[in-house]
Order: sequence, then structure tokens, then C-alpha cells
Amino acid sequence: MNERAGVAAEGSARPLLGMSTAEAAERLRVDGPNRLPAPRRPSAFRRLGHELVHFFALLLWVAALLALVGGLPQLTIAIALVIVLNALFAFVQETRADHAAERLRSLLPTRVSVRRDGRAVVVDAEEVVRDDVLLLDAGDRVPADAIVASDPGPAGLLVDTSLLTGESAAANVGVGDVLHAGTFLVEGMAEAIVTTTGANTRLAGIAQLTTGTPKHATPLTLGLRVVVRTIAIIAIGVGVSFFAVSLLLGNAPAEGFVFAIGVTVALVPEALLPTVTLSLAYGAEKMAGRQVLVRELEAVETLGSTTFVCTDKTGTLTLNQMTVVEAWTPGPHRAHVVGSGYGPAADVTVEGDAAPIVALAEAAARSSSGHVRLEHDRWVPHGDPMEAALDAFARRLGSDIDADRAARPERFRFGFDPHRRRMSVLLDGEVLVKGAPDSVLERCVAHDEAHAVLDAFAERGLRVLAVARRAVDTDVPTSADAAEHDLELLGLLGLHDPPRLDVRASMDACRAAGVRIAMITGDHPATASAIADEVGLRVPGAPVVVGTALPTDLVALGELIDHDGIVVARVSPEEKLRIAQALRARGHVVAMTGDGVNDAPALHEADIGIAMGASGTDVAREAADLVLLDDHFASIVAGIELGRATYVNIRRFLTYHLTDNVAEVMPFVIWVVTGGRFPLALGVLQILALDIGTDTLSAVALGAEPPSRHLLEGPPVGGKLMNRTVLRRAFGVLGPAIAVWSMLAFVVSLLAQGWRPGDEFGDAMVAAASGATFITIVLGQTANAFACRSATRRPDQLGWTTNPMLFFTTSTELVFALAVLLVPWAATHLGQASPPLWGWVLAVLSMPMVLAVDALEKWLRRRRVISDAALDEV
Repeated sequence: MNERAGVAAEGSARPLLGMSTAEAAERLRVDGPNRLPAPRRPSAFRRLGHELVHFFALLLWVAALLALVGGLPQLTIAIALVIVLNALFAFVQETRADHAAERLRSLLPTRVSVRRDGRAVVVDAEEVVRDDVLLLDAGDRVPADAIVASDPGPAGLLVDTSLLTGESAAANVGVGDVLHAGTFLVEGMAEAIVTTTGANTRLAGIAQLTTGTPKHATPLTLGLRVVVRTIAIIAIGVGVSFFAVSLLLGNAPAEGFVFAIGVTVALVPEALLPTVTLSLAYGAEKMAGRQVLVRELEAVETLGSTTFVCTDKTGTLTLNQMTVVEAWTPGPHRAHVVGSGYGPAADVTVEGDAAPIVALAEAAARSSSGHVRLEHDRWVPHGDPMEAALDAFARRLGSDIDADRAARPERFRFGFDPHRRRMSVLLDGEVLVKGAPDSVLERCVAHDEAHAVLDAFAERGLRVLAVARRAVDTDVPTSADAAEHDLELLGLLGLHDPPRLDVRASMDACRAAGVRIAMITGDHPATASAIADEVGLRVPGAPVVVGTALPTDLVALGELIDHDGIVVARVSPEEKLRIAQALRARGHVVAMTGDGVNDAPALHEADIGIAMGASGTDVAREAADLVLLDDHFASIVAGIELGRATYVNIRRFLTYHLTDNVAEVMPFVIWVVTGGRFPLALGVLQILALDIGTDTLSAVALGAEPPSRHLLEGPPVGGKLMNRTVLRRAFGVLGPAIAVWSMLAFVVSLLAQGWRPGDEFGDAMVAAASGATFITIVLGQTANAFACRSATRRPDQLGWTTNPMLFFTTSTELVFALAVLLVPWAATHLGQASPPLWGWVLAVLSMPMVLAVDALEKWLRRRRVISDAALDEV
């Protein structure tokens, strides 16, 4: 903020008169309005269209088209409905996407004071042009980049730049210093000449960083792409192969074509994407209950894949409530304060005489512009939080600081200067000075004891201020140097922004989960490292790096940053963005927290951007994927646990889906093996009814499986969605078991109706046997849903009632299956009928059969008879 720039020659020629109205109008015509450029967003129609033409949707469209060509219009309509419904659901979520650049506009004031035609006028912020003279006062937000043109006087001009720089302390500026759009004046008044407006301001540059960085594909997206492509290749390959076999067996091309379509449909889990979407939505709802608001559905799983968390300091790790906790005066006299917030209530213990402590507190409060105020039965800070804490400290000692302000009004002020690192105020009869201890102590009579106390305070991570005084006559000092000499030290104050109580435990939980943590902050390195040590973020040997010392090369930057417990201070928005890029380049899934405008680009670049909901800006929240409603770092850990649970749950219902596909394709395999002489046990519409009508709800219920108690006791549960465990259980154990049993039900039902090998197959006979196959798969999948709750433990070990949604969904699906089997119209439409008694018996027995096979497989794995290097669900 203290960058210097000479006042433009054109503007400096008329710093008092400003522009004429005609000149301003012409400049506005040439340069355009002073507003941030709106991001070019795809239209709603285009975004909806994208959801209808991604790879998996295209695969289903092809299947629908083939069904139409093959004379199956009902199948075509059903598949099209699946595609459209999933697209609409995803589109609704997409409409909540990033609006960061639009929110940036809200940081600009709507009306500002300028001088035109030699007089002060109020205009819309959008009408401000280059060379306009801004008339700024305390509390005003700067509408455009400008250079301070008038001397603010010895009191100085304090500007809050935290939204742009992340620096919590207000900056002191003077003539020739640059004011950036979006910052605002904390103290003082000045005239400034506008240098750049709209798209050319630094604020617009941050908007460009945010919108110009495309969002990267999430681990879930990449994993699903692999799954979808694998399934597509298998389905198309098998379909084509079976079509060829059908022709070789002498079947008509039309019959073989319909047959190939049926095989393809059987192998494509049409409800997979809706199930994933609904599962993520359920996870988002659960996260909301843990104070984590999900803006992008896939962020639910991405957070669970996180390997590196870059957190800021203030508000996330700390309470963002500066508090005086220690006071020392020569004598010595001490005070210890236990309390939080900004109210007068606190536990204060004084060692020695209380009078010098009270005098120290009053002097500190009087030399501050910040203060506290009782509003709606709550004490709230106004101005700089640190200075408000000094005002609160005086009140906690019983001082009537408001009465003192009224009795001894401030006569003059020399504002804080980053070079002097102190400030002073003139009251009747004395000058009060406050600032960095070394800068104040050098102006005082030597106090060796003060230096020892200062070192002790610093070692405890306290922010230390020194306060001093000097008696003066009635004359006003002509300069700060004239006021700030031969001082009498009143004492030292140690301030602390207390860490959140649960932060250290959350840090331990992150590390136990294999997640690295770094602090990325705009604050001073000493303050940042002290807090990092206090909350347990910094590990022994971890470096503290200043943003300006970071390598420009991304490879070198990644090598430097990729250490657990590192602290990076004084970070600019561009540096924070590069940190996210460097860590991602090293293969990390990066979670980045932030609350200010300056954080928006990095939040957008990170795999998972996490904004503060209670203290953050709209810009940060809109750039993020997740919003912490309570600002607690502990909520990130809760989100990681739920995210991991979601990823594991996707594997669970993927196993469930693929198991059903094995059973569905088995009738076609037998048809081919028998040369078409044995009838198909399932039709295409029956398969679609199984995939959509009886599988989807249970798959969603599996997506709601509660997190395992061991989920955070190891690295992220990443890797392939279709890992060895999924493939073995679906294609090697559960799928074949249901497939064989369902075909057994088909054959037994034929025999129960009087069929014998060599006989002809009647249509009614085949319909009843097909109904037995259908209901057997439904009941087998019901048991399979409970078996898929874990890859290592039996349902009885998990507790039958720990996922109540599963009971509801399986019951609902069973009612649907019985309806389409027993209602004549629906059964005829699907080509099935109620099975004979033995068909019902085998169907019911399929449930204990599946559970027994599942238990045996898990027992063999526990005995190490079956080994698996892939990470399993726990």
C-alpha cells in the first residue's frame, strides 16, 4: 500500500479545481464507466446442453437411438428420461457456480464525492474518470486507483488494505502514495487524483486472476471418466461380439441387432450418474449439518481426497479477537488478564500497585483511534481490533475512558508511520506515545528490565506494544520528532488473538489422516510463526518463509512449500495463487482457505477452495467450493471425514450396480452358448426396470452409509474407483452368485410348469419363468445392498439398523418389483408373469444365499486366503 508514485503531470496541474463537467463527460465516453468487467459466462441453455452431451450421456443417447431403430420405443423413452433428469439435477447445482467477479463490484461505493468545476459534487462511482479529484473522508471506500494529492497533515492517513493484501494492520499513507480501489479510509481525510478506473485497477486484476483460471477436474470426475469409458468399451465390445455371434448362429440381422442392444443395455448402469449426483447431494446435506456449506457438489468428495491444506491464520485458527493478556510497568507492577471478547468483564489479577497499570491502560486507550461500543447488549469493536482491545483493557480495569475523552479532548495527532513504527497524540499537558517496543524504548530513558520483559512476552507469541508519555506546555509540537523524545516509559502491553480451542486436536487429526498443513497468511512472520507454534501447526524444523522470498519457478516453489507445518507470511494474491499451482503440480489435492478479496484467485485455483462464512467476504465465498459457516478449522476435518465417506460409498454402490449387471447379462450369455435354442430369461425392458426401478434407491442409500470410525486413521481413500476389491466382489463373487441363482430359478420354474429338455417353450411358460428370474435378482440385490455396506465386515457386525435409509429403499423397491410382476398390465408390458411356487421359493432363498457367499468371502479375506493390495473400505 505504501508504493510511491509521482502525481501525474496532467492531474497535478489542477489538484484543487478538478476536472470540468465537460472534460469528465468526454473522458467517460472514451474510457468507459468505472466498473469491473463482467465475466463472460456461458448461457443457461449452453450449460444445460453440456449436461446432455458429456461422454456418458452420449453413450446413453446412442443406446436410446439403437433401441428406437431396433423397434423398442419404450426403451428409448426410458433412457432419454434418465439422461434429461440427471442433466436437470446437475444443471440446478451448476447455477450456483462461481460469481466472484460480479461480487467484486459490490466492494465499490455507489456514490462518491469529487471536485469538478471547482466545487465538490457527488456522482455515481461508475462516473468517476481518470484525473478526477476524489474527496475522501474516514469510512469512505476508494472507488478507483488514485494517488494521494493533498497532505493529510501530521496525523496521517490510515487505510485498511486487508481485502487486497491480507495484512490486518491499517497502513499509513501520505502524498504520492497509491490508494487502490476497494480499500477504505480508517482515519483521516485527503484528496486523491484518479489514475486508473474500471478494468485497469488492481481490484480488476484480482478479478481477472479469479475468472481467468479454469477450474480443474476433480479426482471424482477423473475417476468417473475412467469408469464410464471402461464400461462403455466393455458394453459396446460385448454388444458387437454378441451381434456377430448371433449372425453366425443363423439368426436374422434384425433379431441379432435387438439382441446386441439388450446386451449393451444390460452392461450400462443407466442409473450410475444419477446415483452419484444424489449421493453427493446427500453428502452436501450432511456437511451442512457440520457447518460446511457445499457450493459445488463434487467438492464433497474432493475434500475427502485432500492431501494438503493451506490455511490462513486470523479467524480460522484464531478467534480474531485481540485481547490484552499481560501488562507491565516499571516498579515492577504487573497485571494478568483472563477473558475474551471486547466487553469490560474479565478476570484481572494485579501484582503490585494498580495505579500505574491503570495509567498505562488509559494512555494506551487515549493514543488509539479504535474503541469498543455497547450495541444491542453486546460489546463490539470499532476501528482497528488491536486498538479496540486497548480500549477494552482500560474498561476492564474500571477506568471511565469515555469521561476522560470528554474531559481531555485530543488536540493533535501524529499518525502511525511504518518507518517510525509509533504514533502519538497531544492532550492538555502531555504527549502520549504508543508503538513497537524498540521504536518507543529508544526514545525513553533506558530500562534494562523492560527489554527482559519484552523478550519474555515475545517468546510467548504475544504482540507487544510500548506506551510512554512526556509532559509538554501549551505549544503544539511542530513534528513527530519534536513530540516523541525524552519519554517516560509507562509500560508494556502483551496482546493475544487466542486460538480456537479445538484447533490443536484438529491439526493432530489432519496429520493422522495423512494430510499436510501449511499456514499462508498476509500477516507478519513473527506473529504467524507464534500462532503456528501455539496451535500445533508448525512442526520442528519447519521453515518460516516470507512471500517476497519465494522462488519464481513453480518447480522450485513446490519443493520449498511441500513440507508439513511450513509458515508463509506476507503473501500477495499472486503468490498465494502460485503456491496452489505449485502444490497441484506436485500431485497434491490442495485445499485452500481464505476470507478476503485477495484470497479469491487462490481459492479458485485450488482443488477445493474453502471460504469463511462468518467473517469472510462475498467475493471469497463465491470463489470457493465450500464455505465454513462457523469459520472453524475443525469443520474442515469434519468435511474431510465426510468427503472420504462419500468416496468409499461411491465404491460401495458401484459394486452394487456392477453386481446387478453380471446377473443381467447372464441370460444373453446362455442364449449364445445354446445357439439361441434356450430362451432369454430377461428382456430389455426388464433389465431397465431393474437398473432404474429397483437399483437406484438402494444405491443412494449406500451413498448415505455413515463414516467408519477408522476413516481418518490413514491416507486419503483415493485411487481407482473400480479397484481390485470392487472388481473381485462384483465380477468374481456377488455377481456370479446372483447370476447363477437367478438362472437356476428360471430353469426350475420351467420344470415346475412341466417343461422337459427337448420340449418346445410356450410363451406363458417362459413369461412365468422370466418373472422368477426378475424377482430373484431383485431379492438377491436386496441382500447385496446390505452386503455392500462394507468390503470387510458382515451386515450383522455393522448393525442392521445403522443405515435406516437402506431398509426404506429396499422395501420401496420390493413393492415396485412386486407391482410390475403381479399387476397384469405392467407384467405383460415387461414380458413377464407371476412365477410358480418353486420360482418364489428360490427367489426368497436368494437373500440368505447372497449373505452366506458374502460372509464366506470376507472370512477368507480375514484368514488371508484372499489377498488384496488395493485399499478397501473400512
